[in-house]
Amino acid sequence: MQLNPSIDIEIRVRYQETDGQGRVHHANFITYFEQGRTELLRATGRTYRQLEEEGLMLVVAELTVEYFRPARYDDVLRVRTATGTIRGARLEHHYEIYRDEELLVRGRSILACIDREGKPRRVPRSLHPSGHDRDGA
Repeated sequence: MQLNPSIDIEIRVRYQETDGQGRVHHANFITYFEQGRTELLRATGRTYRQLEEEGLMLVVAELTVEYFRPARYDDVLRVRTATGTIRGARLEHHYEIYRDEELLVRGRSILACIDREGKPRRVPRSLHPSGHDRDGA
Protein backbone atom coordinates (compact mmCIF):
# COMPACT_ATOMS: atom_id res chain seq x y z
CA MET A 1 0.00 0.00 0.00
CA GLN A 2 1.40 3.42 -0.93
CA LEU A 3 1.61 6.37 1.42
CA ASN A 4 -1.12 8.95 0.90
CA PRO A 5 0.32 12.32 -0.11
CA SER A 6 -1.74 13.91 2.69
CA ILE A 7 -4.38 13.04 5.23
CA ASP A 8 -6.90 15.13 7.16
CA ILE A 9 -8.03 14.24 10.66
CA GLU A 10 -10.53 15.98 12.89
CA ILE A 11 -9.80 16.93 16.48
CA ARG A 12 -12.18 18.52 18.98
CA VAL A 13 -10.34 20.76 21.44
CA ARG A 14 -10.63 19.48 25.00
CA TYR A 15 -10.90 21.87 27.95
CA GLN A 16 -7.59 20.71 29.48
CA GLU A 17 -5.80 21.71 26.26
CA THR A 18 -6.59 25.38 26.85
CA ASP A 19 -4.72 27.94 28.93
CA GLY A 20 -5.92 30.65 31.31
CA GLN A 21 -6.95 32.82 28.35
CA GLY A 22 -9.25 30.09 27.05
CA ARG A 23 -7.02 29.42 24.04
CA VAL A 24 -5.34 26.17 23.05
CA HIS A 25 -1.88 26.21 24.63
CA HIS A 26 0.73 26.48 21.88
CA ALA A 27 2.41 23.16 22.81
CA ASN A 28 -0.79 21.24 22.11
CA PHE A 29 -0.57 22.05 18.41
CA ILE A 30 2.61 19.97 18.33
CA THR A 31 0.62 17.08 19.81
CA TYR A 32 -1.95 17.57 17.05
CA PHE A 33 0.89 17.36 14.49
CA GLU A 34 1.94 14.03 16.06
CA GLN A 35 -1.62 12.72 15.80
CA GLY A 36 -1.69 13.65 12.12
CA ARG A 37 1.68 11.97 11.49
CA THR A 38 0.52 8.82 13.28
CA GLU A 39 -2.63 8.62 11.17
CA LEU A 40 -0.69 9.29 7.97
CA LEU A 41 1.55 6.34 8.80
CA ARG A 42 -1.48 4.20 9.70
CA ALA A 43 -2.95 5.00 6.26
CA THR A 44 -0.01 3.07 4.75
CA GLY A 45 -1.03 -0.02 6.70
CA ARG A 46 1.87 0.39 9.17
CA THR A 47 2.20 1.75 12.68
CA TYR A 48 4.96 3.22 14.81
CA ARG A 49 4.79 0.06 16.89
CA GLN A 50 5.60 -2.06 13.82
CA LEU A 51 8.55 0.17 12.92
CA GLU A 52 9.90 -0.14 16.46
CA GLU A 53 9.48 -3.92 16.31
CA GLU A 54 11.65 -3.80 13.17
CA GLY A 55 14.29 -1.92 15.19
CA LEU A 56 13.61 1.52 13.70
CA MET A 57 12.49 4.73 15.35
CA LEU A 58 11.46 8.08 13.93
CA VAL A 59 12.65 10.92 16.15
CA VAL A 60 12.03 14.63 15.76
CA ALA A 61 15.20 16.37 14.61
CA GLU A 62 13.67 19.73 13.66
CA LEU A 63 10.32 21.43 14.17
CA THR A 64 8.97 24.81 13.10
CA VAL A 65 5.55 26.23 13.90
CA GLU A 66 3.78 29.39 12.73
CA TYR A 67 0.76 30.54 14.73
CA PHE A 68 -1.82 32.75 13.00
CA ARG A 69 -5.07 32.50 14.97
CA PRO A 70 -6.06 30.94 18.31
CA ALA A 71 -8.23 27.87 18.77
CA ARG A 72 -10.56 27.53 21.75
CA TYR A 73 -12.31 24.86 23.80
CA ASP A 74 -14.77 22.73 21.79
CA ASP A 75 -13.53 24.01 18.41
CA VAL A 76 -13.42 21.30 15.78
CA LEU A 77 -10.06 21.44 14.05
CA ARG A 78 -8.93 19.82 10.82
CA VAL A 79 -5.28 18.75 10.85
CA ARG A 80 -3.79 18.21 7.39
CA THR A 81 -0.53 16.26 7.35
CA ALA A 82 1.53 15.69 4.22
CA THR A 83 4.79 13.94 3.51
CA GLY A 84 7.48 16.21 2.10
CA THR A 85 11.01 15.38 1.03
CA ILE A 86 12.53 12.03 1.98
CA ARG A 87 16.29 11.68 1.69
CA GLY A 88 18.42 9.02 3.30
CA ALA A 89 17.49 8.95 6.99
CA ARG A 90 15.42 12.18 6.87
CA LEU A 91 11.65 12.38 6.52
CA GLU A 92 9.89 15.74 6.20
CA HIS A 93 6.24 16.45 7.06
CA HIS A 94 4.11 19.56 6.55
CA TYR A 95 1.10 20.46 8.71
CA GLU A 96 -1.82 22.85 8.49
CA ILE A 97 -4.49 23.20 11.15
CA TYR A 98 -7.82 24.75 10.21
CA ARG A 99 -11.04 25.74 11.94
CA ASP A 100 -13.54 25.53 9.11
CA GLU A 101 -11.58 27.14 6.25
CA GLU A 102 -9.49 29.45 8.45
CA LEU A 103 -5.80 28.53 8.71
CA LEU A 104 -4.77 28.70 12.38
CA VAL A 105 -1.35 27.03 12.47
CA ARG A 106 1.22 25.81 9.96
CA GLY A 107 4.24 23.65 10.72
CA ARG A 108 7.03 21.51 9.37
CA SER A 109 9.05 18.71 10.92
CA ILE A 110 12.09 16.70 10.00
CA LEU A 111 12.23 13.21 11.48
CA ALA A 112 15.38 11.15 11.64
CA CYS A 113 15.15 7.40 11.15
CA ILE A 114 17.45 5.67 13.63
CA ASP A 115 18.08 2.14 14.88
CA ARG A 116 18.02 0.97 18.50
CA GLU A 117 21.62 2.15 18.97
CA GLY A 118 20.73 5.64 17.73
CA LYS A 119 22.53 5.26 14.39
CA PRO A 120 20.91 6.80 11.30
CA ARG A 121 19.13 4.35 8.99
CA ARG A 122 17.60 4.95 5.58
CA VAL A 123 13.87 5.65 5.74
CA PRO A 124 12.14 2.38 4.71
CA ARG A 125 10.92 2.35 1.12
CA SER A 126 7.42 1.52 2.37
CA LEU A 127 7.20 5.05 3.85
CA HIS A 128 7.96 6.76 0.54
CA PRO A 129 4.85 7.95 -1.34
CA SER A 130 6.00 6.21 -4.53
CA GLY A 131 7.41 3.19 -2.70
CA HIS A 132 11.00 4.11 -3.63
CA ASP A 133 13.62 6.62 -2.57
CA ARG A 134 13.23 10.12 -3.96
CA ASP A 135 16.96 10.66 -4.07
CA GLY A 136 17.41 7.71 -6.39
CA ALA A 137 18.91 5.32 -3.86
